[in-house]
Amino acid sequence: MNTELIIDIAPSEIQIALLKDKKLVELNKDKNSLKFSVGDIYIGKVKKLMPALNAAFVDIGYEKDAFLHYLDLGPKFKSLNNFYQAVKSSNNQTIDISKFKIQPDIDKKGKITDVLQSGQDIIVQIAKEPISTKGPRLSAEISIAGRSIVLLPFSNKVSVSQKIRNFEEKTRLKKLIASVKPNNYGVIIRTVAEGKKIAELDNELRGLIEKWENAFINFVREKSNSQLLIGELNRTTTILRDLLNPSFNNIYINDKTTFTEIKDYITSIAPEKANIVNHYTKTEPIFEHFGIEKQIKGAFGKTVIMKNGTYLVIEHTEALHVIDVNSGNRTKKGNDQETNATEVNLIAADEIARQLRLRDMGGIIVIDFIDMLQAEHKKQLYERMKENLKDDRAKSHVLQLSKFGLMQITRERFRPEIDIKTSETCPVCKGSGKVQSSIIFVDELENYIAYIVSKTNHKEITLKVHPYVEAYINKGFFNSIRKRWNKTFKRKIKVESSTKYNFLEYHFFDSKNEEIII
Repeated sequence: MNTELIIDIAPSEIQIALLKDKKLVELNKDKNSLKFSVGDIYIGKVKKLMPALNAAFVDIGYEKDAFLHYLDLGPKFKSLNNFYQAVKSSNNQTIDISKFKIQPDIDKKGKITDVLQSGQDIIVQIAKEPISTKGPRLSAEISIAGRSIVLLPFSNKVSVSQKIRNFEEKTRLKKLIASVKPNNYGVIIRTVAEGKKIAELDNELRGLIEKWENAFINFVREKSNSQLLIGELNRTTTILRDLLNPSFNNIYINDKTTFTEIKDYITSIAPEKANIVNHYTKTEPIFEHFGIEKQIKGAFGKTVIMKNGTYLVIEHTEALHVIDVNSGNRTKKGNDQETNATEVNLIAADEIARQLRLRDMGGIIVIDFIDMLQAEHKKQLYERMKENLKDDRAKSHVLQLSKFGLMQITRERFRPEIDIKTSETCPVCKGSGKVQSSIIFVDELENYIAYIVSKTNHKEITLKVHPYVEAYINKGFFNSIRKRWNKTFKRKIKVESSTKYNFLEYHFFDSKNEEIII
């Protein structure tokens, strides 16, 4: 399978698209100013205890207090808290965790008031990013993720990913890690560690321990009041860490700095894959070049078209997501209703699994499949859906079809669901209900160019518009409207098309591809 990662870096946003055989299967959108990512470790202050919920609200610098449940404290919370207090009171001295006295586990059925009090400082980790009106969800069971292993301070357990099926390999990895890990550190061995040598695993383990220790060394040295203790990798390198495998063929990035960072990162974790990183330098937007914009338009609407006229209708409510499977006008000669229904449902199962990843849908998903009568067909559909969700990084649970033909799926949600508006604003009234004369549109663009020329010293101006408008402005080799603008304003003016723009939408950019705000 051909797997590619396309990374679009813009001044205000980063978009990352994962393609498998040129088909979009995962999309991540991040604001460059985004904080409070999953995995970040903070020093928080307990603001309010909620005995009725057995939970606490913690201030980590977000506009809304983060939520910490008693069950998310972790069994080693007392050890973590004592370690932090010892570091805080130390006089510029580091404390070796391997020699630190581990405290007994906290009671699984205990109360939040037994271990926390208002105003107390604690070490916490982001488990879920802020979603909608809710603040971040926290955990005090700290873990530091690497590519092959996950480090667990204050634990001595070594566990292996269940996706490694070979019992001998599991035993080998467990013995290797147990032989090199320091005391009071636990390790989870990830699937990607399968077949790796001890030297490589040991180097990564030392790097993660150093990352943990350096955070406290800097904390003691600087006497910092900063709440962020350990920051996760940015979204791009986090996705690479979790997804990069031998099936990756190419990674394309349209930003030179990010290209260098990612190439260095991959060289450090998988030198043999360093040559798959490519710097995209063409003028055409990277997502349009690889056909991603078109796929986004077709995949994020309320109705999603599949093969041979079949389609899905996806609805979102406050409590759950509902997906309706429709056969449309699909019929096959010689096939009975049961066979047609089974074929449509299997096609839908493939597309629904893709949609869950693509939109990052979480919580409860209810799917209304076309009714089937035979138990073997229902089982086939259930197994197909489970198989499709195996590659999904988010954990999910699939229930068998009910007697009404409904399938229920629960899926983890760490981040807000991606919601992209695929419908376009009316090109005539721009959604206002008032009609403007379209004949003066080019004059409007010309007036804005005149304004930019008079107020700025940009030598090169790029106007990006809908493809139809671009074709009209560039029409004619010698007497095009664009040529006339070049002569009139004595500037290099380029006109480029973008399929993601509405019909009469336009934006101006400078020579560095940064938007000129009018």
